[in-house]
Amino acid sequence: PELGLQPDLECRDIWANLGVPAARILPCGMRDNFWEMGDVGPCGPCTEIHYDHVGRRDANRLVNTDSPEVVELWNLVFMQYNREADGSLRTLPRHVVDTGMGLERLVAVLQGKLSNYDTDVFKPILQAINKGTKVRPYSGLVGQADAGGVDEAYRIIADHVRTLTVAISDGVMPGQQWRELVLRTILRRAVRYAHERLGAPEGLVASLVPVVVDNQGEAFPELLSSQEKVMDTINEDEALFLSNLRKGRKLMAKTIKKLDNSALFPAEVGWFLHNSLGIPTDMVESMVHDRRHRMDMEHYSRIERDALQKKAQGLQVSQNPTLDSHSLQQLQALGVPPTDDLLKYSYRLTDSGKYEFPSPEGCILSLYRQGKLVDRVAAGEDCCVILDRTCFYPEAGGQESDQGSMCRNGAVAFTTDNVQLCGGYILHQGQAQTSLSVDDTVQLNIDQERRLGCMQRHTATHLLNHALRDVLGEECEQRGSHVGPNRLRFDFSVKNLPSPEELRRVEETVQSIVDRAQQVYTQDVPLVQAKGVAGIRTMDEEYPDPVRVVSVGTPVQELVTNPSGRAARTTSVEICCGTHVHNTASIEAFVINYERRNEIGSRRIIAVTGEEAVEARKTAGEVEERARHLEQLVLEGETSSVHEMEAVHRDVGKLIRRVDTANIPLWNRLVLQDSLDQLQSRAKRVVTKLQKQNVERVARELVDKNGDIVLVTDTGLGSSLKHLRTTMRICSELAPDMAIMLFGTDVKSASVRVACKVPEVMTSKGLDARTWLDQVTSDLKAKTQGNETSASAVGENPAGAEHAITAARKYAYQFLR
Repeated sequence: PELGLQPDLECRDIWANLGVPAARILPCGMRDNFWEMGDVGPCGPCTEIHYDHVGRRDANRLVNTDSPEVVELWNLVFMQYNREADGSLRTLPRHVVDTGMGLERLVAVLQGKLSNYDTDVFKPILQAINKGTKVRPYSGLVGQADAGGVDEAYRIIADHVRTLTVAISDGVMPGQQWRELVLRTILRRAVRYAHERLGAPEGLVASLVPVVVDNQGEAFPELLSSQEKVMDTINEDEALFLSNLRKGRKLMAKTIKKLDNSALFPAEVGWFLHNSLGIPTDMVESMVHDRRHRMDMEHYSRIERDALQKKAQGLQVSQNPTLDSHSLQQLQALGVPPTDDLLKYSYRLTDSGKYEFPSPEGCILSLYRQGKLVDRVAAGEDCCVILDRTCFYPEAGGQESDQGSMCRNGAVAFTTDNVQLCGGYILHQGQAQTSLSVDDTVQLNIDQERRLGCMQRHTATHLLNHALRDVLGEECEQRGSHVGPNRLRFDFSVKNLPSPEELRRVEETVQSIVDRAQQVYTQDVPLVQAKGVAGIRTMDEEYPDPVRVVSVGTPVQELVTNPSGRAARTTSVEICCGTHVHNTASIEAFVINYERRNEIGSRRIIAVTGEEAVEARKTAGEVEERARHLEQLVLEGETSSVHEMEAVHRDVGKLIRRVDTANIPLWNRLVLQDSLDQLQSRAKRVVTKLQKQNVERVARELVDKNGDIVLVTDTGLGSSLKHLRTTMRICSELAPDMAIMLFGTDVKSASVRVACKVPEVMTSKGLDARTWLDQVTSDLKAKTQGNETSASAVGENPAGAEHAITAARKYAYQFLR
């Protein structure tokens, strides 16, 4: 009433005119029947369809009470208004209807399930989660009955992996803002529950993607083509999240070490763990609690509220900071010199094989906040810091920027998560942890683990570029690249799809250079000289003059001196401003784990280095050994039993599924997939042959041992109707005047099959196959089909087979006395 809204009688009358009884048309208030997308924006009254799973009762009181028995299936929103910033409603010039249906809830209704998670939409995913962990199967428990929250974790992971698969396939990627941030939160929540609640290994969430694709790919074909992309995205963000979690634990340990036992854990550090490292708030709080401290949640909430308010008001610095033309001119007018960033290259490789990075001091020359140059920022404010010199690497050349901190008096004064170059000035974007002013001196500390990861992968990218041209030919040209602390991505032009053998050769070419521990050289040379080197790799872009050249194994000066010599044509040499390892041995190992078409005429490779690559090779070796073992079993299969070969056939299928999702070299995966497919076919042929021989043997034994005109027995061949009918045919051929009823049972699958045949000589005495089979249906909970000479039944109570066999014999003998 306070908003001037009248009851939606028009909607009520429409339902009534459609024949819905008045008792089933329920009026509700704004809370339940007025839909809004947010604090402002289009909105309007809605009407909903609710379904009572129990039925045949008055369920009005359960509507909109979160009862699992009465659920909303459909919603129709009449978009009539716009919610203004002051809370008022303004009528829209054009009215529309926004409608939506709950697919999972509709499936639950059709399949007679109270819970969406008991339907075949979720069952395959829940079963896959169980196979990928060591926890008990999903039981549908909730609340206190769900000890340890295991079933809750099942549901969260299953729900989230469906969302991730569809969203990433549709082009949404986990990120820092808006829908990308929502997706990242969903992904990390799934990863968190998988690790914390289920003790799952890394990669579990991504391994569920093929299950979702198999379940929904027919309805959404784009999922089929995006499967690898989705899995890689999930794995990459999971690795980043777990890496950040390790960093967060280290920072927390250092912070707590400085606290008194009674002191509260600083909310500012807690917010940094959440906002910068992406650790969920409740997880941060739990980590603090586990270390016998408490966080000042009131202060934390204020920091969070302020950050949300800034976001809502559009005051946050953009993802990639840049100076507007006015500020750039202002800096130049003030005589602020361009940032000296040569220190980004000032690191060294020690005799122990570790890298030492400088932690120099820098003077703050300017602060940039909300599009303006300022002299001072307060603690908690987002801004960009401009220094006289820096060791931070700004994003360039396809390499991600450094992250890290600036300290003053031994305490963190500024954290930076993005570094960009603009007009000669290096902008360090981040958040002030204390107040900062122009002319302050700060000590610079880069995230060394992140930098080293980028260095390893950047040098590996150069080696990959060199190896691709060496293996695929000179027409193979770089189209783009991206180097991060965890993986590298490389886009290249190629006419044909690289074969597994070519991918293997590319990988081995890179690995051989890594194993030779070749020195990496850098030198600034005139641009014209650099471009004159025969094997130089360049991109179609503007280069400074002079330009920085990076070569592997041969000094840059030697290549420039003899630009058309053999070394110039066979050395990895590129124009590059990135940071690199000093020796290829620092890369340790290189593995291509993903390759696909990027666009017409272009393909994309994603590769890993270091420990992840070593682990991928180890896994590949284990899988290959298992494949060889199974191949030997298949070769010896004809001397094995049916059950043994059926187990081998199943094991081959399991190994195929493992190969599809395992972190192994791509060429290994492609070769194994092909060989295992062939092995599976061979195993199937052996199983089929053994099954045929077994059926023939069983049939002859049944007839030979029977010695009667009636044969009623369990074949012991399981519940395969095909095997049962084959056995029946052979028995009938061996004893054409015998009345036969054969049972096949399988307790595990709770199934039983029955086939029977009555010869004419016995039908003339009144024994009818269909009627005979009807005598056992109640014991077996079975349905029958057939005629007077031949009939079959399918049941679900194998426990009743013994009694049914006795009853069938007794019935048959009534006609044969």
